[in-house]
Order: sequence, then structure tokens, then C-alpha cells
Amino acid sequence: MEGHRSEERLSAAEIGAELGERATLVQFSTAFCQPCRATRRVLADVADMVDGVVHHEIDAEARLELVRSLRIGATPTVLVLDAGGRVVRRATGLPRKADVIAALGAAVLPSDSSPGSPSSHSSLGQRTA
Repeated sequence: MEGHRSEERLSAAEIGAELGERATLVQFSTAFCQPCRATRRVLADVADMVDGVVHHEIDAEARLELVRSLRIGATPTVLVLDAGGRVVRRATGLPRKADVIAALGAAVLPSDSSPGSPSSHSSLGQRTA
């Protein structure tokens, strides 16, 4: 899991879709990425299970400027955003459903949680950048 600056945020305009009421799962994918397909299913399942959470998939090849600005180096890369669009988790590779659900906890915690707390640096899954 990569560390995050507390001001790293994405807006609805930047991702091309509305943010979730509680959290947003942003997936960067490419057309021929096999793990991206499985990641899409995992994230869609979690978004369907958890109220106020949405999943948006972004074609990394079509959004190169955004990919570069976020330092996305591989697909799939998943960003977990809180309700305000702040990046609270980041992972590369196919995540496990249980890890995604656990990572959502950081996105829906009260805003008094410190960005430097240990929870802000844990992994979404076993394979991270």
C-alpha cells in the first residue's frame, strides 16, 4: 500500500461520475487486462452490498493524464475514496472481497481519524504497488 498525502482527492468531474454518498471504489483498467475483469466483479459485488458505496471503472488508456497525475503504474489499480473524494487506500492487483470491505472502513470512519494513523497505510489486498 502506498502512503497518501491527506490532500490527494478526486472530484466527480475528474473521475467522470458522481462520488458515492459514503465511499467510492475507483478502478483503473485496460482492455486486455485479465485481472481487471475479476477486479470489476469483486468491486461491483462490494458496491452492491454496502449502502452508499459506488464503483467506477476508468479506462487507463483513455485517461492518460489522470493516470500520470495519480502515478498509476499498473492495472488493475484500485483507489478507495471517502465521501469527499479523499484517497484513503490504494492497491494494485486483484483484491479479495474481504480486503475491499475492510478498506472501506477507512473511507467511512468519522473525519476526526488522522490521515497518518496506521489504518491509512494498510493494504487493500496482498498484491500492492
